Amino acid sequence: MIYCLTGKLLKKSLDMVVLSCAGVGYQVQVPASVAGALPAVGQEATLYTYMNVTDSDVSLFGFADEEQQACFKMLTAVSGVGPKVGLAILNVLTPQRIALAVSAGDHKAFTAASGVGPKLAQRITLELKDKVGKGLAEGLTLADVAGPGAGAPGSNLAQAAAALTSLGYSSGEAAAALSKLDETLPVEELIKLALRGMARR
Repeated sequence: MIYCLTGKLLKKSLDMVVLSCAGVGYQVQVPASVAGALPAVGQEATLYTYMNVTDSDVSLFGFADEEQQACFKMLTAVSGVGPKVGLAILNVLTPQRIALAVSAGDHKAFTAASGVGPKLAQRITLELKDKVGKGLAEGLTLADVAGPGAGAPGSNLAQAAAALTSLGYSSGEAAAALSKLDETLPVEELIKLALRGMARR
């Protein structure tokens, strides 16, 4: 398994890049958000990868960080979610938004992705709810929840969710309250806004 690649960018489009590593050019399919964040062609870049092997094809999928990579692996473990659908979901939702949508049971969030209908969206939230909800309640990142290795600091949303569950709210209530908030806000601000939102209900 190729875990990550670091090399010179030879080509870049909205959904694919070619990285030259030790004289070998690797074609890697990426979400549009990753392609947009990569440096210019000719510069060095690192992608965290997932290799998909079928009877007729070997494909590499690349991500900006380990959390995106872990999220993709977790999504594609759901029956009916192939690599193309996994990429489509990551085109429209960040790993943090995916975690919150799953915890809150908000399957409609997934239907924004190309190739995801209501039934598949419901299956994604059902199959991942326990795994993701438990991890968010413990303040873990998706990389911790979905893959081996722990101890990485949680995102602001994950820390806010952990704080809300420690106050007695369920992980679903916490996720629902945080799902509409800006994930770049400080943890204290997220908690304050979530509590205000829950008090209005």
